[in-house]
Amino acid sequence: MIALNLSPALPLTDEAFGQLCRSNPDLRLERTAQGKLVAMAPTGGETGLFNTELLGQLWLWNRQTRLGFVFDSSTGFRLPNGAIRTPDLAWVEKTRWQRLSVDQRRRFVPLCPDFVVELKSPSDDLPMLQAKLQEYQDNGAQLGWLIVPETRQVFSYQPGRPVTVLEAPVVLSGSPLLPNFVMDCTGLWS
Repeated sequence: MIALNLSPALPLTDEAFGQLCRSNPDLRLERTAQGKLVAMAPTGGETGLFNTELLGQLWLWNRQTRLGFVFDSSTGFRLPNGAIRTPDLAWVEKTRWQRLSVDQRRRFVPLCPDFVVELKSPSDDLPMLQAKLQEYQDNGAQLGWLIVPETRQVFSYQPGRPVTVLEAPVVLSGSPLLPNFVMDCTGLWS
């Protein structure tokens, strides 16, 4: 992960950032609230496998409940603070998504997801990911999980509560935000 400060020489507007992303489709890019460009390396096979497993579990739960919409790591969310972030996994409650116009849905989504998951890959910096989860929470996320396979830890973020560190949990509960959603974590630790 690398962060480049382009301002004030090159202000990174939503339009300029979008063009940069379209011109570099092989890169995963984010923009911080301060206007810095963040480029992230592609993940390795194990991280991709874990991401798919976690996404599948959330998608299946949502397919059964139809309470919202699930997004993968290629979706950009323009947070209230101006940052454009791409969580590994995101969920938005149905009525919040439906309030968006068709045009808003086609661009970087102009809201903070209700639920986010970041899965640390070996190339990621843990303090940067922790700051990112805090940023989601500060911008309205109701639940966030930072999963760190190499240490077998999950950092759980919820508004008004201190960050909770769970050691090798077998399951994670999304309730009450995600009623009856239980994520099986056993494949992450084996």
